[in-house]
Amino acid sequence: MKVGFIGCVDSSRSALQTLLGVDGLTVSAVVTRDQSAVNADFCDLTDLCYENEIPVHLEDPKARAESVAFFTSFDLDVIFCIGWSYLLDESMLALPRIGVIGFHPASLPNNRGRHPIIWALALGLKETASTLFLMDAGADSGPIASQVPVPIEDTDNATSLYEKILAVSTNQIARLGAELVEGTATFVEQEHSQATYWRKRSRKDGMIDFRMSANVIHNLVRALAPPYPGAEFGFGQKYISVQKSRIAVESYPLNIEPGAVLAKTSNALLVKTAGTEAIWLLDIEYGDIAVGDYL
Repeated sequence: MKVGFIGCVDSSRSALQTLLGVDGLTVSAVVTRDQSAVNADFCDLTDLCYENEIPVHLEDPKARAESVAFFTSFDLDVIFCIGWSYLLDESMLALPRIGVIGFHPASLPNNRGRHPIIWALALGLKETASTLFLMDAGADSGPIASQVPVPIEDTDNATSLYEKILAVSTNQIARLGAELVEGTATFVEQEHSQATYWRKRSRKDGMIDFRMSANVIHNLVRALAPPYPGAEFGFGQKYISVQKSRIAVESYPLNIEPGAVLAKTSNALLVKTAGTEAIWLLDIEYGDIAVGDYL
């Protein structure tokens, strides 16, 4: 079975390595990029392609039709598209005999759309999923080939949840690859009436407002941990990044305003939040912020 592959992030590399190990599959061609301004977890796949003598095309975002033309000569049975920030046009979707397999780390049909790992953590979800599906012209709306729940622990952040989903998806891709070779793969239509969508986040979605509860702030911080750029708060003309936090166990008087700096160490601040709560912002460079300042 001849397979094409599209991707340019860490999960793409893992998926490509997995497909290379599936008996009966031949990765015939790869479309990737040599850089990406929109993917914090960008990964160069060209070395893996050269090592395995796989023809590779570096896509120009302004000339996507060239990727379709590149794949056309390989008579592909299926394409795996893992870690790609753009919808594919209909000419690409129609190219392989079976279709294009996509990946979305959420419980489809719930939570289609953008930034699923970030939103799942920021909103305090207790579970997400790793989903492989047959891509169509919509966003994450095609028939599901495989879906495995992934629990979200209170101790998880973007780094650990990313790793958990990557481990699950690797097994799914290996299993689906074998099923495609055997001709036993099945695709189940989504319940479109149950679909929900997450929007594209912007920088302001990562801004800490200390009128929030300590738990909401903590969820935002863990959602934007590496490979993402961190939550932020402003002080004077500066923005300070926060990638780690801890909710204070003590209670503080209700008449202390949110944003008051209650204590500090060499690399951490204790800040009053909503109600009687406070939160430690850890491993930060806070400059000349002092106890008693307001953030």
